[in-house]
Amino acid sequence: MIWRLLDTDLALPAYTSAADEAIVAARNMNLVPNTLHLYRRDRPTVSLGYFERAEESVNLELVKKMGIQIVRRMSGGSAIYTDPDQIIYSLVLEKEMVPENPNETFEIICAGIVRALGILGLQAEFKPVNDILIRDRKVSGSAQTRKGTVVIQHGTVIVDADFDLMFKVLKTRKKKIRSPEGMTSLTAELGRKPPMEEVKAAIVQGFSEEFGVEIVRGVLTHFEERTIGQLVEEKYGKEEYALLR
Repeated sequence: MIWRLLDTDLALPAYTSAADEAIVAARNMNLVPNTLHLYRRDRPTVSLGYFERAEESVNLELVKKMGIQIVRRMSGGSAIYTDPDQIIYSLVLEKEMVPENPNETFEIICAGIVRALGILGLQAEFKPVNDILIRDRKVSGSAQTRKGTVVIQHGTVIVDADFDLMFKVLKTRKKKIRSPEGMTSLTAELGRKPPMEEVKAAIVQGFSEEFGVEIVRGVLTHFEERTIGQLVEEKYGKEEYALLR
């Protein structure tokens, strides 16, 4: 089986959310194969879960003061802080490839990231419901949703981070990890900052080996490009959409 790899690297926050939704739509129409999408947001950003209230999850005063962008993603889960030092993956699969139970699906998909970290020389483990830990510290979290015939799971891989800023931006009352001490990064664990291309290559290899598939670099279809443009203009590019709940 062949999967498609899309690597949009540094991109506008609204574009990344729109692209994931466009890929899901295209996969539902059987226009594209299962797809692994890798990207980084080109500026500090808070990504809100679909059902979250911004004022309950984010220090809005600080976000405005620092010019941090807010977007709302199509999957659930908690708010996350991302910047160019974090790689984000989204995996769009036909539902038949994973269990109906979302918790089991988290574990199966996160196994690809655990394997990727092993390729980089790090011993990681999955912690239910949706985290990956190194030495009991979180280095990756994920969120998931199902639309039509497909499931999409997003996750971050923290290459480097300002955890103090992260925990000032995010309100931690409801979060599982409530202090910077519960987090780690690839840079901290490796003792060097790995090149982004090295980390992305490991992620691709990890998913390829875990699922027994070939992952081949591809491009967006014209349908996806048009859909992204519409979604940015009508939805993800609007501040009121991010703050509407």
